[in-house]
Amino acid sequence: MSSGMPQTETPAIVACTVSRDVQNFDLLIEDMEAALGEAWGDLGFAEALAFFGQAEAEPLQFIALAIDSADEGDLPLMGEIITQAKARGIKVILIAEDVTPAALHTLLRQGADEFVPYPLPEQELQAAIDRLQAPAPAPAAAQNQHQLQSGSQREGAVIVCHGLAGGTGSTTMAVNLAWELAALSEHEEPSVCLLDLDLQAGSVSTYLDLPRRDAVMEMLGESENMDEDLFGQALIPFQEKLQVLTAPAEMVPLDLLSPEDITRVIALARSHFDFVVIDMPHTLVQWTETVLNLAHVYFALIELDMRSAQNALRLKRALQAEDLPFEKLRFALNRAPKFTDLTGKSRVKRMAESLGISIDLQLPDGGKQILQSCDHGLPLAVSAAKNPLRKEIAKLAASLHELGRSEAEAA
Repeated sequence: MSSGMPQTETPAIVACTVSRDVQNFDLLIEDMEAALGEAWGDLGFAEALAFFGQAEAEPLQFIALAIDSADEGDLPLMGEIITQAKARGIKVILIAEDVTPAALHTLLRQGADEFVPYPLPEQELQAAIDRLQAPAPAPAAAQNQHQLQSGSQREGAVIVCHGLAGGTGSTTMAVNLAWELAALSEHEEPSVCLLDLDLQAGSVSTYLDLPRRDAVMEMLGESENMDEDLFGQALIPFQEKLQVLTAPAEMVPLDLLSPEDITRVIALARSHFDFVVIDMPHTLVQWTETVLNLAHVYFALIELDMRSAQNALRLKRALQAEDLPFEKLRFALNRAPKFTDLTGKSRVKRMAESLGISIDLQLPDGGKQILQSCDHGLPLAVSAAKNPLRKEIAKLAASLHELGRSEAEAA
């Protein structure tokens, strides 16, 4: 007689953590259990390579490779694990704690699909799993790839926007200045490229309602071998007028990129576009000097407040101490006082004199329309053409365009 007891089946293992000791990553254990229940296992580094070749590994969809600073001496082994997993169609989520940017860079180049810092942000592991399981984009999306002409010899002007404090409007200025330049261009389109180099908190994609492409991280990780095809795959068009390199989908260390990497990206962009507009992170990084030296115009955005004044003074001292071209900076005051606000204008004058700087550009307060435009993912010229800030940025774009054309004719 058959027993009336229910027969429970052990679920297939669809994922594994791979680490020196998974107990060092207790939050990862909790998140794996929450996401997969009992359908996951744990492997050591050497065990993983052996397990990949077994029949039990066939249902495996991904591994979570968890490493910390003590594992950096075994980078070749980590790389081999990623390589073997990718060869068998197994996705790789890299979980890293206190690992140097160089080590991260090496492993991401080996082919890791996702990167999540440890301690794990809430729901971030589940989000990474969801991205791995999302269907591949339709082949038609390839039509959005920008076809850069090989051998292009343009020498585009580099215009940089760098906010010296949070909320000073550097991204708003970069996005709208790039759009106004693209609309003014008399050359073949597209003539303007917008680079979001704020790798951690970059919001250019949000302000233009553009998806963040995985190809961006692939391009940055392969900058030594970057060509027109790789760069073109990372760009995404906005209304067929503007080409945009968004920040990566994942939050990565700012020093993941070297000055050489940044030089290659900007040089390639310059060779194909008339204008290259760059939105910088607020933080000074090892490649800030590189961008400063390559820039034709470097806007430093401030507001009429103490934090902006203090940060401007710190930046001035830092650049002058390293004998860097501080004179390249063009200070732009956002939310400047109105023409009739004599008290405000007096404060602007005193601020410039006390800091020993020249405030070359004063941008009016655009009000609530600015936030609405950013949230809707549209340039001000499209959503609020009569906004005073939009009019000032349009004037600036026209003057920069005219200056560039005059210099080209003179050459």
